[in-house]
Amino acid sequence: MKKYFLLFIVTLSFVAKSFADEGMWLPQLLATLNEKEMKKMGMKISAADIYNISKGSLKDAIVSFGGFCTAEVISDKGLLLTNHHCGFDAVQNHSSIQNNYIRDGFWAYNNGQELQNPGLFATFIISINEVTVPILNGVTAGMSERERQSTIDKNINEFKKTVQKESYQDILIRPFFDGNKYFIFITETYKDVRLVGAPPSSIGNFGKDTDNWMWPRHTGDFSMFRIYAGKDNKPADYSPDNVPYKPKRSLSISLDGMKEGDFTMVFGFPGRTMEYLPSAAVAQTMTVSDPAKIGIREKALQVLNSFMRKDEQIKIQYAAKYATIENAYKKWKGEVLGLKASNAVGKKQELEAGFEKIVLLQPAMNAGYVDLLKKLNQAYADIEPFGYARDYYNEIIPKIELFTIATNAIAAVTASGKDDATYKKTLTDVNEKLDGLFGEYNATVDQKLFEVLMEMYVKDQKEENVSPLLKKMLAENGNSFAALAKAVYSQTVLTDPVKLKNLLTGIATGGTQSVTTDVAAALYADILKTYVANVSPGLNELQANINQLQRTYMQAQMDVFTKKVFYPDANSTLRLTYGNVKGYNARDAVKYDFYTYLDGVMEKYKPGDYEFDVPQKLIDLYNKKDFGPYGVNGRQPVCFIAANHTTGGNSGSPALDGYGNLVGLNFDRVWEGTMSDINYDKNICRNIMVDIRYVLFIVDKFAGAKNIISELKLVSKKK
Repeated sequence: MKKYFLLFIVTLSFVAKSFADEGMWLPQLLATLNEKEMKKMGMKISAADIYNISKGSLKDAIVSFGGFCTAEVISDKGLLLTNHHCGFDAVQNHSSIQNNYIRDGFWAYNNGQELQNPGLFATFIISINEVTVPILNGVTAGMSERERQSTIDKNINEFKKTVQKESYQDILIRPFFDGNKYFIFITETYKDVRLVGAPPSSIGNFGKDTDNWMWPRHTGDFSMFRIYAGKDNKPADYSPDNVPYKPKRSLSISLDGMKEGDFTMVFGFPGRTMEYLPSAAVAQTMTVSDPAKIGIREKALQVLNSFMRKDEQIKIQYAAKYATIENAYKKWKGEVLGLKASNAVGKKQELEAGFEKIVLLQPAMNAGYVDLLKKLNQAYADIEPFGYARDYYNEIIPKIELFTIATNAIAAVTASGKDDATYKKTLTDVNEKLDGLFGEYNATVDQKLFEVLMEMYVKDQKEENVSPLLKKMLAENGNSFAALAKAVYSQTVLTDPVKLKNLLTGIATGGTQSVTTDVAAALYADILKTYVANVSPGLNELQANINQLQRTYMQAQMDVFTKKVFYPDANSTLRLTYGNVKGYNARDAVKYDFYTYLDGVMEKYKPGDYEFDVPQKLIDLYNKKDFGPYGVNGRQPVCFIAANHTTGGNSGSPALDGYGNLVGLNFDRVWEGTMSDINYDKNICRNIMVDIRYVLFIVDKFAGAKNIISELKLVSKKK
């Protein structure tokens, strides 16, 4: 018994210590959970300055940008700052051969030059509260996952009716801790968001593929937008009569820079993390799922790269798609590297061994938790082949845009069998989606993607998961994937926007068969049918079992490790993370400093290179050392790193100093630490930020956008 008691104490100490420097914390709980530690680390403001519903606080300057990134309000005229890669799609949509804003950058020197972006929005969080009790009312342990979710959905619908809010506000209720808790968010969404400025991609995406997820970094990854509101300052659809939004709070900008050990906070909307998985899940990610997805994306990138380097129009059309594919591809490669290097599976197994020993010492826990890890291990073994098939389907099919076109065409056919209003709305939506797709589409590129990815789809999967029609068509074309691709793309009408629109218009007069019998639509339908029949049922059943076990395991960890303060996994809701500026040891004999400078840009500079070319004006400013008030001792800071726990969705998040002033803009993580979504390691996990002084230098000295600089509140504690 003494041996087990000692193990109990040691395990608790191990858990508490190993989680001390990580976390994505709900801002309304900072006062009770984190404020004391944050002040010890260097925070000078209070938790109430960060989150407050009775007066303006830092949270009122933070927005969810389009639902995929974070942005912050940096002026009293609704000016937003986010990443270049977050605003890239908007920049691309406004670009053409004649006005290549991707290559040349864009700057509005007055409000009238700012560009509208249909569909882009900015969402503020008004308040956050826990609602676990009413949402889980009537939920019992014996329920199936479907029954449980049905009860929760009904509770959410009923609870929403009782919530007091303004007519222009929305309600979001989200699960936390794998569904063991629920929180409600009152939000306000502004739908008139206009492009104000973006540097050329040679600055905003300097280093491109080679430097992505890497340190040292020299990228000016920022862009600027502005929120417009109705004349009452409330959310309004786009109108030329709208006016710049007046925020409850905008961020002051510090010109002081950061030194090693300085306290930093990152405030934003992190997308998804899975910090509390069992070792079996981590091992499967590292050895099966990530490698499968990496292999598919590597092939797709090779195809796109071969076309984009030869044709400027294709480069413009596919720039955003390439960046999206490449971003996750390189992230997953780093994740596998980090998981292996940090012995993530071994650490999880060590924690699990302690967990099971403690459970055995607690009779009250035995019934619910004693075989929990054994069940989880078996569940992950069972789901592995289904998960592999899922990853292949989800990675390959959407990258072939002919199948995306077919999906929309079939949706129109399906809607034609419903009431007239539903059909007309669906047809309008489909036509809008297709117009957007064809604006960035090249059938020759897509045909090559089809050829390469369909070969992987056929050869790398179990035969029963491959479409019978595809196998038949392949045999008819001499088992040549090139010949098959040529046959499909020469016979289909779905790649011709004019013919396709006529085809969709003809649905109303009985032309449904013309769509469904098209070679591409028929092939896609059979691929989908095969997946739904052979993969989905088993996958869904096994995943439901894992979801239930993981929810129990999450609660079990909180019950067993009582000395640990748990933070919820990221789920695209507002969070704050904090840490200190510091370098790291990446691997044996490789130690990285925490700052980079414009000197490094010039060291990497390669004239005419796709990744490392820079504008002549930037070179001239560097040679003259014309950095204005943004340089330090004759050098221009560019980027820095700190131990803030971030993930996707944190892109564009503000990096704040201990006073709550804006000092940088979060945009990436170091490659060795990308596994922080699953296994945070304080020794190597670092987030990468653009120094705000580099942003100001580019806006002021490079772009000459004095109108933007004049809006900002610049502060310095050194003066």
